[in-house]
Amino acid sequence: MAAKTGDTVGGLLNATLGNLTELVIALTALRAGQYMLVKASIAGAIVANTLFMLGASFLLGGLKHRVQEYNKASARLQAGLLLLATVAILIPSAVTEADSVAGSAFTETLSVGLSVLLIAVYGLGLLFSLKTHRDFFAGAEHAGAGETPWPLGLALATLAGVTVLVALVSEVFVESVQHAAVAFGMTPAFVGFIVVALVGGAAEVASAFSGARKNRLDLSVGIALGSASQIALFVAPVLVLLSYVIGPTPMSLQFWPGAVVMMLIATMTASLVTNSGRSAWFVGVLLLMVYLIFAMTLYLLPPKSASEGAAPHKTTGLDPART
Repeated sequence: MAAKTGDTVGGLLNATLGNLTELVIALTALRAGQYMLVKASIAGAIVANTLFMLGASFLLGGLKHRVQEYNKASARLQAGLLLLATVAILIPSAVTEADSVAGSAFTETLSVGLSVLLIAVYGLGLLFSLKTHRDFFAGAEHAGAGETPWPLGLALATLAGVTVLVALVSEVFVESVQHAAVAFGMTPAFVGFIVVALVGGAAEVASAFSGARKNRLDLSVGIALGSASQIALFVAPVLVLLSYVIGPTPMSLQFWPGAVVMMLIATMTASLVTNSGRSAWFVGVLLLMVYLIFAMTLYLLPPKSASEGAAPHKTTGLDPART
C-alpha cells in the first residue's frame, strides 16, 4: 500500500485497518457494559503503540541500519495530537478529583463535549496533513530493492482481509485470556493493559516492524504514532458517543489515575525522542525500557484483599463508584 500511496497515507491506512481490531473488542465490551475493559483496552493500546511498537521499530531498524531518518514534521504532528487527546482525557479525572461537587452528570456532559471536539480536531488534522500541507509530510523516497509493488486493489483487499482475520482471532483470544491469566498468575491490570493491547495491535505491529527493517521508518512512525493518536482522538470519543446508543449507561472519558499518568508519560516520551527526525537502535531501547517499567509494575501489582473489596478495582486503580 505504501509503495503506491506514499508512507504517510500508507501508514494511515495500516493504522486505521489495524485499529478495527481494538474497535471490535471495545464494541463487544461496550454493549455488555464492561466500561472498565473498554477503557483499559483504549489506554493500553495508546501506550503500547507509542512505546512498544515505536521502540521496537527503532530497535529492529537500527540493528540493520546504523542511522535512520524520518519526517520529523509528521512525527511532531502526531505527537502533538496525541498530547491534546491525553489532556482531554486528563481533564474529567482531574476535575472530579479536585472538586467533589462535580457529579456523574457533569462528567458525562463534559465527556460528550470533549468527544465532539476531539473528533473535529482529528478531522482537521487529516485535512492539514493530507490536503492543505501535504508536502510537509511526504516521506523519504526509498528504492524498491527489487520488489514489485502489488496492484492497489489486491494490496487493499489483502490488508483488509488479514485485518478481519486478526480481529476474529483477537476476539476469541480475549474471551479465553482470563483463564490463562489465572494459570500464569497475571493480574487483571496486566492482562487488560499489556496482553490484550499487544494482541489487539498484532497486525499493525507486523507492518511497523517490516517497514523499519526495510529502512522505511516514515511508515513505521506513521503506523505507531498515527494509530495511537487515532485511538485517542477518534476511537475513544466515538465509543463515548456510541455508549448512549448501544451501552446500558453512558460512558465518560474519566480514566483511573494510573492509566492517565502512563498515557501522559508515554506521550511526552514519544515527543522527546521523535524531535530530531533521526533514530538509532538505542533510542528504541529507551522507549522499550519505559514500557517494560509499566509492564513490570502492573504484573507485580498485588490484588486487593477480600476485606478491602474486589480485586479488579484495586489492580486497575478504578473506583467502582465512578465507573
